[in-house]
Amino acid sequence: MTTPQAVVIGCSAGGLTALETVLAGLLPMLPQAFVVCCHTGSSTVDLMCELLSHHATLPVQEARERSPLQGGVIHVAPSGYHLLVEADHRFALSVDERVSFARPSIDVLFDSAARAYREALVGIVMTGANSDGAEGLLCVRRCGGIAIVQDPAAAESPAMPAAALEHAGADHCLPLAAIAPLLNRLCLP
Repeated sequence: MTTPQAVVIGCSAGGLTALETVLAGLLPMLPQAFVVCCHTGSSTVDLMCELLSHHATLPVQEARERSPLQGGVIHVAPSGYHLLVEADHRFALSVDERVSFARPSIDVLFDSAARAYREALVGIVMTGANSDGAEGLLCVRRCGGIAIVQDPAAAESPAMPAAALEHAGADHCLPLAAIAPLLNRLCLP
């Protein structure tokens, strides 16, 4: 099995609490780049970055145009832009039309990251109230990456993980508390 180089995480309604749980459980020496796309509805992600940094074991920062994905850092998609990962593992921002009523779109992030990292990517879909992420997770799996879905029965808002399971399936479907321990096992070579 290929050791992952990057982990993409998508969530929406209930996502902040879910992210706090997962990011608090990560080992602080993980070398992967983490990228979070969460529908917030606010004009900036400053507050979300600040709140996550109180729980996360890794540094949290907003993703910026043309900046490289950094190992051991949690990058958060900025509000109002689609966040893409380019072939050279740098971020690109787009103001293209909303996808699944969202910008940033989890599908757009996952699709671009899957093409950039292929089998060295882990994609995670957690709590949320729409189907964003389902198509992107399918792309992660088709490119050889690992798909993790929060158990919809235990999600604050089950629609998003249920749609991901129905459309893409998953390599692992777990309750929230089990996601970080699994990531720690997958990500340490």
